Order: sequence, then C-alpha cells, then structure tokens
Amino acid sequence: MLQAPAVEKDTLLAKNEIPIIDVSFGTEELPVRSVVNRVAVQLAKALENKGMALLVNHGISEEKLKTGYSHLDDFCKLPEDTKELYLRDGTTGNHGYVKPGQERFDGNTKDIRHAYNICTLNLKLPEEPLPGFREHIAELAKDFKRLTGLILQALAVALEMPLNFFVDKHSHMLDGEGENETTFRLLYYPPVIVDDEQNEYFSKGSSTYSHQKMSFDESKLGSLDLKDDELEETRINKTDVNKSVTRCGEHCDYGTFTLLVQDSEGGLEVQLPGSEKWRRIGHLPGAVFINAGELLSIWTQGKYPALRHRVVIPENSVARTKGRHSIAYFVHPDNLTPIIPIEVGPPPSTTGDTSGTKPKTRKQSFKEAKLKIYNAYQHVQRRFKETYAS
Repeated sequence: MLQAPAVEKDTLLAKNEIPIIDVSFGTEELPVRSVVNRVAVQLAKALENKGMALLVNHGISEEKLKTGYSHLDDFCKLPEDTKELYLRDGTTGNHGYVKPGQERFDGNTKDIRHAYNICTLNLKLPEEPLPGFREHIAELAKDFKRLTGLILQALAVALEMPLNFFVDKHSHMLDGEGENETTFRLLYYPPVIVDDEQNEYFSKGSSTYSHQKMSFDESKLGSLDLKDDELEETRINKTDVNKSVTRCGEHCDYGTFTLLVQDSEGGLEVQLPGSEKWRRIGHLPGAVFINAGELLSIWTQGKYPALRHRVVIPENSVARTKGRHSIAYFVHPDNLTPIIPIEVGPPPSTTGDTSGTKPKTRKQSFKEAKLKIYNAYQHVQRRFKETYAS
C-alpha cells in the first residue's frame, strides 16, 4: 500500500521512537530461557519508558489475520435482525457484537466502529450464518494466547518474580468457565469522506457496505447502525469530528496488557508516559503492538504505566478514506486474582548495574495501595459500566 510521505514522516515509528522487539524462538509451551531473558530486558525498558512496543517474528500468520478481518466484514453485511441476535447486552459478560455508537469512553463521544468481542468460544458465535467462523477464530485466538504466555513469562523475569508468576494468574483465558475477562476482539472502522466545499465529512462503510449514518443532532445519535438496504449520507461539520463521534475515544485499557494488529495506520495515537501530547504510531506491517494496561500499572506501582491512546478520524485524506481493520487481544488476570502491588526494582540490565534505585518496602507498598486492593473482576466490571453507560 502506497502512502504519501506526510502520513509517515511524523510518526513514532518513522522517528525510531517506538521499541521493536524480536520474539522469535520462544513459546509458552517450550520457552527458550535465553529468549525470555532477552525479551524481558527489552520489554521492561520499553514499557517503563514508553508504555508500549512493537513485537516482530511472533509467529501469527498474516493470512490468518486477513481471514479474521474478512469474517468481521461478512458479519457486518448480515441483515440487521440477524446481527441483533449476537449483540453484546451484558448478559454474557463482555461477549458479543458491539455496534457503532454503543461505546463511549468519555461519556459523550460515540465510537463509530464495529466490534465483535469473544470471551469464550463456548458462547454464541455467528457460526450458522457464517460457517467456519468459530473454527478460524479459535485457531487465531490460540496464536494470540500462545504469544501472551511468552510475554507473561518475560514480565515475571523482568520483575524478578518466579517464571510463571503471571502465567498462573492468567490460567483461564478464553476457557469458557467464566473465570477470566480476557477478550479477543475483531474491529472494523469505516472510511470517512470529506466534502471540502461544504466543510463537512461523510462516513460510509467499505466498498461493499452501505453508508454509515452519522448525525450531530443529539436525538439521532442513538442510531448509528449500518442499514442493509438503504444508502444514507449524513453531513458532519468538520469541527465536530472527534468531538461528538470518533473512531475510538481516548482511554487506557483495563487489564494487564493488550496485543493489537492492524492492517493500516488509520488514526491510532498515544500519549507517552509523562506527556499530554498525542503522537501517531505509524504502521509496521505484520507487527504486533503491545501496550500496558491499568492492572499492570497497579501491579507494578506505576513502573509500567498504562498507555493512554485513541483512534481518531485522520486529517490526512489517504488514511481517512480507507477503512481500518484490527484485532485486539485484551489480556486480563483470572477474576479472583487480587491485584496487590508487588515490590519492583529497576528494569533488568544486561550490565547488572542497579545502583541508584531503592525499591519500596512491602509495608510502604501496602500502605500506598490500601484503597486499590481488589480483584481483577471488580476492576474490569467498574470500567465496563463506565464505557457502556447510556
């Protein structure tokens, strides 16, 4: 895919400001300790300084990812009454289809994207209208789960904990027992077209979707669904874009960390730790983006800060008029895991130099965190209530 130079030159990737970590030759089932140790050193530095990194040579097939994107496209083309059968309504936790406008991270701005949350393969999936959906998603989710195991081990080594310290606390991911809120999520962000003469935007679906209705009349904001047989165009004042609606509002992820793949840049921006400036990530084809979540930040007493991020409607016409697909794997601890801050020292060093840093005592850690000691389930449910509040 060709992109104008202006799209790339101002990204963190183009400026070599995002760490790139090679995770080849290591798996949870057969970890190569030297690989785990190397990844631990690099990951600790990346998460502490940036809150994120790009993972390469991770073993997740590009063809599998494209098929996953295609499955979501096929789902979004289904009749509205069929999609309604699979809506996330809270009765099965976070599982199900999330239609445009259903999520609000700041309480006001609605997200114009389609998402399908999968918390377990044992719950309802659109296998009947889309044969093969369950089987392919199961294989793809398994790949993400395998990579997650390696990262959990690397985090434990980085924090000088037993190798399986975090693995043991994430033992029920996607297992169907209702004991873990880890979510495998397929996402699609429709293209946005601009009419410069009218100073207005249009939002529409992909070349095979019908147009996406968007309106800044508050009485109409509740209806942002794709219309199966009806083409609609609704004008949007350019000054309102990313204020009343956006691709994804600014937030920190709730869990331990998130793994993300995407097929284009599409507006992903972050605030680096200690900064309020929004920076574009850029796009490295085939790489997996990892960012720290709130629970990891609490666990490490802020040593690995949760990364604030958002997906805006890009100003650049090349990025704006393309739809964006992504797949996110939101990693959460088992529900009853107490989130108690652990004693942390400096990130591991290949030189062994740890001078100048004195970790907090356990007594200090408990005193500072006494109001934050709760389990993983309590934390994520509080966040869900905020995100899906009407």
